[in-house]
Amino acid sequence: MDRTKEILRVTLWGSACNALLTAFKFVAGFLSGSAAMIADAVHSLSDFLTDIVVLVFVRISGKPQDESHDYGHGKFETLASLFIGMALIAAAIGIIANGARQIALCISGETLQVPGAIALWAALISIAVKELLYQYTRRSGRRLESQALVANAWHHRSDALSSIAAAVGIGCALLFGEKWAVLDPVASVVVGAMLVKVAVELFKESILELTDSSLSAEMEKEIHDIICECPGVVEPHNLRTRRIGKETAIEVHVRMAGDMQLNDAHDKVSDIEKRLRERFGAGTFVTIHMEPIKNSPKNSGR
Repeated sequence: MDRTKEILRVTLWGSACNALLTAFKFVAGFLSGSAAMIADAVHSLSDFLTDIVVLVFVRISGKPQDESHDYGHGKFETLASLFIGMALIAAAIGIIANGARQIALCISGETLQVPGAIALWAALISIAVKELLYQYTRRSGRRLESQALVANAWHHRSDALSSIAAAVGIGCALLFGEKWAVLDPVASVVVGAMLVKVAVELFKESILELTDSSLSAEMEKEIHDIICECPGVVEPHNLRTRRIGKETAIEVHVRMAGDMQLNDAHDKVSDIEKRLRERFGAGTFVTIHMEPIKNSPKNSGR
């Protein structure tokens, strides 16, 4: 199974679970009169919508290069991650705002409704399902080097965390009565703040890739060392790197003896390209510009 089909398969499993959970949570929320569960259902709905985004954009990103996209369509996957990050930020802000409103109502003297037991069961089932989906999607994303899948995995985790907040609030209200119902909005505000941090990290990573941010200093040093391992190739400079979806793009200038035969120079460059693709992936874009060493015999008079 190729990479694109596997990403789509993982996402389809997640979207099917999200659809079922969303419907179950809405029913449980309305039947039990739990505002927290209805809010959690809305969060699951946002997960389902982001699954649709991933399905659409990953299919596009899997297309090969063409006349209009010489470097392929990998950045469409990054664009999907950006949208997921934005949706996650919006969901987190919504959770915080809703929790703050309920806390304000409690402070003003209003008593929150104690939800029915079905809401607690819905929250517990959601925690288990969403945590399993998080682990499955995250492992798949790392194995397939899919930023969109990793971002979507964090959306599954965010739903599990919001379900934990709902379970704590609903459970305390059921066990100790109406005065403990305020723990639900308090927990949701705390979880919302955690989600904002996760969402900002995903958003930042996507923005950096879309603006052609360089690879880390450690990775660029590794590229430098790989080039220097090739005999007769020295002084790698003007190194430029960036990410294109799951692929890496590397541009660099190197120096070789000015009297070297063209075939020999070509073989050395091909060897460097092979080593870089072995390290960073077969789809790595490598561009190497060759320059003569200044003090080589052919250039001693220049």
